[in-house]
Amino acid sequence: MAVRIAGINIPNEKRIEIALTYIYGIGRTRANKILAEAKVNADIRVKDLKEEDVNRLREIVEKKFIVEGDLRREIQSNIKRLKEINSWRGLRHSRHLPVRGQRTKTNSRTVRGNKRLTMGSGKSKAGLQKT
Repeated sequence: MAVRIAGINIPNEKRIEIALTYIYGIGRTRANKILAEAKVNADIRVKDLKEEDVNRLREIVEKKFIVEGDLRREIQSNIKRLKEINSWRGLRHSRHLPVRGQRTKTNSRTVRGNKRLTMGSGKSKAGLQKT
C-alpha cells in the first residue's frame, strides 16, 4: 500500500517524520509540527500507519500548508515580480548570480554553474599529451 499525500508517494520503509520531508515545502520542523497536531508517533514507519492516521495527516498537509506545485508556482511568481520591478534581487536572479549578498570573486559555483574561466582550467594534464 503506497501512501500518497499532496500528490507524492511517501516511501514505506522510512519513519513518518522523515518520509513527510519528501514533500516539497515540508522540512523536519514542519513535519514534527504536523505529527504533533495529528497525534501520530514520529517513530512509526509509514507501512505501519493506520488508514485514519494517513487521512488525518493528508488533511492537515493539504488544508494548512502550501506545498508542492502551488509553492513552486508562488516562488516563481515572486521571482518574476522582482525581475519586473527591476529590483536588485531581480537583477541578480536574471543574471544568474547569488542573490543574498554572497561574495562572487570566489565561491559562487552553484549559482553560476561550474565554469572555471581561469587560465589553467582547460589545460591538459602533463602525462596525457595529445599527439
